[in-house]
Amino acid sequence: MKIAVLVSGGGTNLQALIDYEKSHDDCPYKIALVVSNTKNAYALERAKNAGIPSEIRSPFSVLGKEKAEKAGRDEKRIAISDAILDLCRKNGIDAIVLAGYLSVLGGEIINEYSGRIINLHPALLPKFGGVGMWGHNVHEAVLASGEKESGCTVHLVDSGCDTGEILVQKKVPVLPGDTPDSLYARIAPKEHEAMVEGVCLLAKRLKK
Repeated sequence: MKIAVLVSGGGTNLQALIDYEKSHDDCPYKIALVVSNTKNAYALERAKNAGIPSEIRSPFSVLGKEKAEKAGRDEKRIAISDAILDLCRKNGIDAIVLAGYLSVLGGEIINEYSGRIINLHPALLPKFGGVGMWGHNVHEAVLASGEKESGCTVHLVDSGCDTGEILVQKKVPVLPGDTPDSLYARIAPKEHEAMVEGVCLLAKRLKK
């Protein structure tokens, strides 16, 4: 299964996928492309070090500076989504993996890759999902709610926000005195496990 991994930041989950692929001869996926919506994402350096082709598809690179500055959020999202779809078609991509990708896909890519896009979310969906629930916002909301556990979820992407079918969940306890940083530090290793499990599970599904 040829996958495109979409990133926005440091790329630790991308690295987990790279490491698993390199260390397992029977790995059911191949990272064929990395796409970032920010030019400074360290994930691009990880892709370069692993010899994986990478591309940047940001509002500025897709729309141009003048148009991007005037465009609304939805217009930018659709433009980037269409540009990523074009890349996936050209590279024969079988599935798309959102690994810390801090934008929302929309438009034709959702239909064309239906059942073949997965996302990693840093909480136990369906709780703490939806608009605005990303990064530390999620961990702050979990702590404010008094939840006794948190974790991460790998799910299929549909036309909603964090609403697709759940494939993998990993749980960790919420401890007294936790901060968003300490909670994230406990969840992060589980994210790496869930990311790899989710992609392997998707590969198995698509093989049937």
